Amino acid sequence: MKKFFSAYFAVPLIWRILAGFVIGIVLGITASHLEKETLDAVLPYIEPFGTLLISMLKMIVFPIIFFSLIIGSASLPLKKSGKLGGAVLLWYFATSVIAALFGIATAYFLNPEMSGAAEAAASRQSELAAIKAGPSGGGLDAFLVNLFANPFQALAEGRFLAIVIFSILFGLAARVLLDSVKTPDGTKTHIEAFLDICRAAASISFKLIDWVMEYFPFGVFALSFVNFARNGFLLFGPYLRIVLCVIACVSGMIFIVYPLALFVVCRQNPYKVLLRLREPILTAFVTRSSAAALPVSLRTAEKLGISSSLSSFSLPLGCTINMDGVCVHLPVFVILASNIFGVPFTAAQMLILLVSVVFASVGAGGVPGGSVFLLFMVLENAGFDPAQTAMIVALALGINPILDMFETACNVTGDNVCTYIIAERNGLIGRDPPKETP
Repeated sequence: MKKFFSAYFAVPLIWRILAGFVIGIVLGITASHLEKETLDAVLPYIEPFGTLLISMLKMIVFPIIFFSLIIGSASLPLKKSGKLGGAVLLWYFATSVIAALFGIATAYFLNPEMSGAAEAAASRQSELAAIKAGPSGGGLDAFLVNLFANPFQALAEGRFLAIVIFSILFGLAARVLLDSVKTPDGTKTHIEAFLDICRAAASISFKLIDWVMEYFPFGVFALSFVNFARNGFLLFGPYLRIVLCVIACVSGMIFIVYPLALFVVCRQNPYKVLLRLREPILTAFVTRSSAAALPVSLRTAEKLGISSSLSSFSLPLGCTINMDGVCVHLPVFVILASNIFGVPFTAAQMLILLVSVVFASVGAGGVPGGSVFLLFMVLENAGFDPAQTAMIVALALGINPILDMFETACNVTGDNVCTYIIAERNGLIGRDPPKETP
């Protein structure tokens, strides 16, 4: 047994994760052909192991955001912090616009259609009612309203935006006091002592991430198995063209748009950079949650030598507001609605769609399936009536678990690429970061 465990841990973690993912897919698609009663009896024994992985990641993500943002915003002079913050926001906004344009153009070119749309939508009416009763993304207005909240309540409720804003303001206030309070004998002030505690808490949290990562292969297997056992067969049904359209949009962003930005700005081989970002991207793909992938993104940034003063600000913020995958995903369903209902799409409507998608993406949140809530707003802004909107959202529900995997991978790739580019441009990345195992 000891030799078995030694051999197991000798295999690099990324390969163990990929093995769990592939085995989960193969067995999941095989299980999807079982009788419904048999499948319903099997899944409850496997699903908790996947849920456990997401719960573990969410357990650690909030203290990491809280302590890392405080340390990051307190570690740089205010003038430089403001410059970096502006650069991060500008990059996130620019990539969201580019993603929306790319999604609209690709969807318009591929022209997604669907046979049996009414029948497929009718089978999802009960889920649609639950979605209507649930929360809405809300776009820009919700974004502004939720900027400030009781920080302890926000931590308890997992409200990312309020946690990010409070932590940044708290760190900036600490920086102001550090610059104004000087001890005559050169000893540490109480503020520096508090920041040391925050650094210690962040280091302990990162050690917890290392432990959680060892569970990844098992959690990834369970998530993949359950997801494909329930939804894998849909890829071969009437949804195939829509799925391929979304995958094409997301793949274009990950393998063309982001590499082009990396090459133009950093003059580096972009695919080598993407290879080093593989762990957070794979985590996002499997968990379907930007929030769950955040601890892995922060750990990867540390391995790349990116200054925590930047990564602890840009990555949590990107997890909250930068949803490039949503921007390429939503236009596919708008063009689909145009084809189903025979509504011509004018240049003015495309402009409205662009604005709606960019601002709606801000309200997507870092949780699985967040983009489904936003389809209502985007479709209504595009001019479709409530009945037509409800039908398209019901169709989206049928394949959302699969599309969400690709969408979230795109979101997290955008966060990490943006952070890397800004770090490289501002000299905040080590020249010789620690080497990773293959």
